[in-house]
Amino acid sequence: MTTIENDFLKVNIRNQGGELTSIYNKATGVEHLWQADPSIWPWHAPNLFPVVGGLINNELLVNGKAYKMERHGFNRQSELLLIESSETSARFSLPYSDHTLEVYPYKFDFQICYDLIENALRVTYKVINHERDTIYFSVGGHPAFNVPFNKGESYEDYYLEFDADDKLEKHLLSGKGYYTEQTEPVTLDKHRIPLTRDMFKQDAWVFKHLNSREVSIKSTKHDQSVSVEFPHFNYLGIWAKPGADFVCIEPWLGCADTEGKHVDISKKEAIQHLKYGHVFEASYFISI
Repeated sequence: MTTIENDFLKVNIRNQGGELTSIYNKATGVEHLWQADPSIWPWHAPNLFPVVGGLINNELLVNGKAYKMERHGFNRQSELLLIESSETSARFSLPYSDHTLEVYPYKFDFQICYDLIENALRVTYKVINHERDTIYFSVGGHPAFNVPFNKGESYEDYYLEFDADDKLEKHLLSGKGYYTEQTEPVTLDKHRIPLTRDMFKQDAWVFKHLNSREVSIKSTKHDQSVSVEFPHFNYLGIWAKPGADFVCIEPWLGCADTEGKHVDISKKEAIQHLKYGHVFEASYFISI
């Protein structure tokens, strides 16, 4: 376990998946990250790579060949290397290996960098292409935040606040986690969506090409908040296990397959591409 901290926050990160396991607010004594109850949802904040969402038949197609790949990719199950750290920052690396080449035929180095900046944590994804050709991938975050923040409060005291005027449409998912090409409108009331225990009973709410670049978890009872700012990410997932005491705010560059459209990785919706010798980098911020 790696710990970074400053005057505002103390953050723990484990090597498996380079995953956050704690974001502790020193001023209030509140743990803001879901603590991965295995009977409900056994993750804290998985980092998604090299795919986001589900693949038809759990198969990734690359140049006509099918590779077995589970939902959200292999990074979250992998042991990453801590390659650099200081009191307020840490960098983890997942380089390609014989094992990764069996399921994803590209030579890469996937890195996750964490930096504390006052009351904010910057999470940066970096992909380095070691292949002598273009590589294709998706990447995203899946942090789960405790709701309510404090004992004696109700889940329904909380709401999500978008930072811009958006005409929201959620893109619906099938029971297998694929897009159906159907959408439903979501009405914002003064930029807000109230949180309810059953709002995610039909899976995640997925938004594409938002005007908003920040979504906050706030309460009607006090002024404590958690905000996720995602300047580089065009897709956003919001999800919770129905009835659980958390909500995920998930910045994505990539998305699940669409029903009936099992296409090559190079043709997947929202796929990222990176030429030989080039470096990809994108960040999001968690502010407390």
